Amino acid sequence: MAEKFEIETTQLKKVSVHQVGNKTNNEDLVVSKDLLDLSDGKLKDLLMRFFVSSFSNPEFYNFSFSNNDFKLNPIYNYAFQAFEHGSSFHINSVNIAKHLYELSTHPQIKSGDLFVAYFANIQVEDEDVEAIGIFKSENKYDFLKLNQTDNVFDVSYNDGINIDKLDKGCLIFNTNADQGYKVCIVDKGNKGSEAQYWKDSFLQLKPCSNNYNHTKDFMNIAKNFVTKQLNEEFEVTKADQIDYLNRSVDYFKTNDTFDKQEFEKQVFADDNVIESFRTFDEAYRKSNELDMMDGFDISAQAVKKQAKVFKSVLKLDKNFHVYIHGDRNLIEQGVDPDGRKFYKLYFKEEE
Repeated sequence: MAEKFEIETTQLKKVSVHQVGNKTNNEDLVVSKDLLDLSDGKLKDLLMRFFVSSFSNPEFYNFSFSNNDFKLNPIYNYAFQAFEHGSSFHINSVNIAKHLYELSTHPQIKSGDLFVAYFANIQVEDEDVEAIGIFKSENKYDFLKLNQTDNVFDVSYNDGINIDKLDKGCLIFNTNADQGYKVCIVDKGNKGSEAQYWKDSFLQLKPCSNNYNHTKDFMNIAKNFVTKQLNEEFEVTKADQIDYLNRSVDYFKTNDTFDKQEFEKQVFADDNVIESFRTFDEAYRKSNELDMMDGFDISAQAVKKQAKVFKSVLKLDKNFHVYIHGDRNLIEQGVDPDGRKFYKLYFKEEE
């Protein structure tokens, strides 16, 4: 299963708030002088909801850096100092805000309010740990307020933060420090090059080396090989491709552990196809900087998520969609004397 965290006993201890503009657009960085006042219990509850409610299905990452030495990662270092020396939390929140400001150079990056929070007693895989959260609110929302005085009503309006719509966030858990901590993220604006600065430039993360990511990554490798490389080297029909995809998913659904050689024999069978797959696999891992093993426990949660992108639909012109879920031998392809292409389907029962 994918790792997860629980917040039933979590306490919000400290929060610093800063405003981070876009440096290229000549917007300012405004840092607060001190921590936010958390004496209002209702405010703490609302902030907790705002900070953590968007992390419903977390994927875990580690800090990295250009030369793979995560100890040179600025955010890792600011978090490390805050974990080691609690009194340095606010000044390190300022350092985090300054670092984000220096990276906010793409003209499409939005300015926003930056919250840096300190949590105690977050449970990660049965371990109680502390965590540092970094949250950026980029969008303001209009809201109405109904006022009443002596049975006379009036309505006022303002704009503010929607606590159920976190734009960008990350949680840094004080565990696995020797591997670059465990980190999970939210990025609601992750489409487009300007949005990649949060994960890739600001946080500089890489996927954790765990069973969930091993399963997800290898299923992606198999899918990309079948859909992008296989027909470059071999004569395969769309039905053949779908069959390979179905067999790949079936392997992960019916086995508890993954063995690369067993997978290759069961899914691809042909020695030439297996050799082609191995070459593609090696190149894919290298170009995507994947640190993977050839054997691991299969994550059922990753299989469920990834299986959705394995298409088993054979589209014929604009007339037919044929869903292929089982035995490839029950469908045949041919061409009639008039040159029209056809598929012949064999079945026992009609529903």
